[in-house]
Amino acid sequence: MRELFTIGYERASLAEVIDALQEQRIELLIDVRELPNSRRAGFSRRQLEAGLSEAGLAYRHLKALGTPKAGRDAAKRGDTETMAQIFEAKLATPESQLALRDAGALAQEKRVCLLCLEHDHTHCHRAIVAHHMAPFGFRATHLTPRFHAV
Repeated sequence: MRELFTIGYERASLAEVIDALQEQRIELLIDVRELPNSRRAGFSRRQLEAGLSEAGLAYRHLKALGTPKAGRDAAKRGDTETMAQIFEAKLATPESQLALRDAGALAQEKRVCLLCLEHDHTHCHRAIVAHHMAPFGFRATHLTPRFHAV
């Protein structure tokens, strides 16, 4: 079984996320946010991709593995169950199934980590994505960035 990693950046800086990725020898970060935008410095698509590239890491955005707005709204309300139902319905679409296969193929070639916002993977759709990759021979390890005192 191959290892597949996930990470959330909610409480971390870009440097802390990159440190966690490098510690696990990650080669490719797959962004599974539907909208790769963030109010957190360094985590909007262009800044994230540039920061990763500077650290020697590749970046790939798979929009079809992102949570639709209704799911994100449910997650913001703390309704993880509704978010999961909405996301599972999206994941059943042909576009999302193709993206899931793409993620699996990429993870066969490189050490991959799935990225989304939530610190706690149990409240995030990236854990659902990782679960759906298990039949492709992957076991998920959920990373937590080490926080540095400022």
